[in-house]
Amino acid sequence: MAGSDNNSSVSGTSSHDEKQNWAKSPSTVFNHFATSGISVAVATSITHPLDVLKVRLQMQLVGQKGPLSGMGQLFLSVVKNEGPKSLYLGLTPALTRSVVYGGLRLGLYEPSKHACDRAFGSSNVLVKIASGMFAGAFATALTNPMEVLKVRLQMNSDMGKGGPILELRRTISEEGIKALWKGVGPAMARAAALTASQLATYDETKQILVKCTSLKEGFHLHLISSTVAGILSTLITAPMDMVKTRLMLQRESTGGRIYKNGFNCAYQVLLTEGPRALYKGGFTLFARLGPQTTITFILCEELRKIAGLEAI
Repeated sequence: MAGSDNNSSVSGTSSHDEKQNWAKSPSTVFNHFATSGISVAVATSITHPLDVLKVRLQMQLVGQKGPLSGMGQLFLSVVKNEGPKSLYLGLTPALTRSVVYGGLRLGLYEPSKHACDRAFGSSNVLVKIASGMFAGAFATALTNPMEVLKVRLQMNSDMGKGGPILELRRTISEEGIKALWKGVGPAMARAAALTASQLATYDETKQILVKCTSLKEGFHLHLISSTVAGILSTLITAPMDMVKTRLMLQRESTGGRIYKNGFNCAYQVLLTEGPRALYKGGFTLFARLGPQTTITFILCEELRKIAGLEAI
């Protein structure tokens, strides 16, 4: 679609049917969402240890300033004290969420963009941003319980022994079912910003590179575009990711409630820990999100090719 989007505004409604071929049959719709979900799940499984380290780093020195451990130091400490398996804590809910969240987040982007194109006759960068924000926020609202379980298991190796089912039962019995939607506001904001920045940047970068360079649809185009998308999305979403993690790890049953909501969390962090605290675990987040974005888009493009779908 990198090559066809540039012509969409010129050709008008005559190209709508061609652009809507993702919905021409049930099998095509399935492939459209499945390729997205599988690619995100594979990328998640590869980068999951970095996600565990990122959560641990974000929870350093809550409510106070001080020297922070680096990613390398924390990695050695976790492996030494908890064993290598601890780097895969929360993998089951992470993969479950990846399939659903990834399938919806990437899968809803094109239908949303095409719906806007039909309604407004344009698929410019603002439409792409809006489509990405809708897809990310909607997918996160549905999968927030799995994210809460993942984060809690990642933070405590003792919880990991019981598995996600035991942690689910414990959370509901001690804090109520509403606890599964803790941090959903910042999570939706993060997902909206992440999806918009990733997909819109990837989409636009591909079009610019195809127009201004000799690159054609293929691995090198996907690699460069996904790398640019990964860098930008990390810079934009790191503070929201940190706030989301803090809220999800609050436990009312043990007197662990510190923050009232996302805005209060951000304010308290700025006040007590300083502006740099909003980027705690930022390097680890980039080390994870950068490769994850690249793997996701490259794999998704290849799977779409195999499934007979057009490129993103």
